[in-house]
Amino acid sequence: MHRKFNQLFSGLIILLLIASSQSLIAQGASDLKFNEILVLNESNFVDEYGQHNSWIEIVNSSYSTVNIGGCYLTDDKANPTKYWIPNDSPETMIPPRGFVLFFADNKPTRGIFHLNFVIDQGQTLYLFDTNGRSLIDELNIPMSQEVDISYARTHIDEEEWTKMTHTTPRSENDHSRKKSAGDQFVEHDPSGIGMVIVAMSVVFSALAILFLFYLFVGKRFTTRAKSKPQTAEAGAKPAKEEGQLSGEINAAIAMSLYLYQAELHDEENTVLTIKKVARTYSPWNSKIYTLRKNPRI
Repeated sequence: MHRKFNQLFSGLIILLLIASSQSLIAQGASDLKFNEILVLNESNFVDEYGQHNSWIEIVNSSYSTVNIGGCYLTDDKANPTKYWIPNDSPETMIPPRGFVLFFADNKPTRGIFHLNFVIDQGQTLYLFDTNGRSLIDELNIPMSQEVDISYARTHIDEEEWTKMTHTTPRSENDHSRKKSAGDQFVEHDPSGIGMVIVAMSVVFSALAILFLFYLFVGKRFTTRAKSKPQTAEAGAKPAKEEGQLSGEINAAIAMSLYLYQAELHDEENTVLTIKKVARTYSPWNSKIYTLRKNPRI
């Protein structure tokens, strides 16, 4: 039983470690990926200098803030550390489901988000992790790019790419109204029976888990309490606690007290006295003198 308890405890520790590692991974650079690019920019989005340059958009697909600082962008896989993204700026912190934009103008002196190379159709872009060896994401720029028409993902969580006549720098590529999870659930379960079943299943599952947990813990402690006297009987008799008397000693003390009390009554010391009752008697008080033998005629 003790072994099973240790195994259960170890399993809980492993689950906690896995959950914590998953949360750490979710906050890493592995969730960064290319989201949209514009190669031929003539009258589209401009940088802070008012220039129409090619730009590259990267998205944080996780639900935690990710720092892209320290990673590398390059158009040459043989040179993975071509452009190092400085990591000493709060601007490199990408919020959950957020975006960051880099301008491929070959003018890195203009700021963190200005690359030291330019892009063209037919090239391949690479995003490497901070170690300069782990590839996070890559993008093959197809030929026949059109002016002011970007090449983007259909959705952040999708792998499909398409051309977009309306570019969306630093924002979602798909701005169409989407059904919420609640709306979709209502479509599949208009009467609400499914929701009731799901809710009750969750509650009863939680209660069942709690019941099994407390049942297991209770049996564990009960078994441990029962095993202690058996261990004592198998070996030497356990030492008596200080101040505790056995049954034989208590019986001897009780018998001694009884005999002591009995000996006190062997010699009777009670004195019996007889008192004479004196009563005053007067013949005039007798009833015979008050009654006549014969009634008067």
